Amino acid sequence: METKVIHDEKNREFYLLTEGVKSYVSYEVIGGGLLDLQHTIVPKAVSGRGIASVLVQTACDYAQDHNLKIRATCTYAQVWLQRHPGYDYEMADCGESCPL
Repeated sequence: METKVIHDEKNREFYLLTEGVKSYVSYEVIGGGLLDLQHTIVPKAVSGRGIASVLVQTACDYAQDHNLKIRATCTYAQVWLQRHPGYDYEMADCGESCPL
């Protein structure tokens, strides 16, 4: 599996191409100090290979390297962060208003 994650700052996403299929985690930078992980998308054609984990970890490492706190709006990112201690994060608590 190709594991070179590309950071596309213009489109605010980290993405990976696997067999020509794009998977990504999208984000917003809020207030200059908070990286909000909003969506993690891995198409079924390439799912089950740990791609989502690689993408979220890359985004979290980026946040850490740039002194940004992580907010997890994406439910996958929330679970990932709970399973991987060591990151400064908060869970979004927006109920029905969270984008899917």
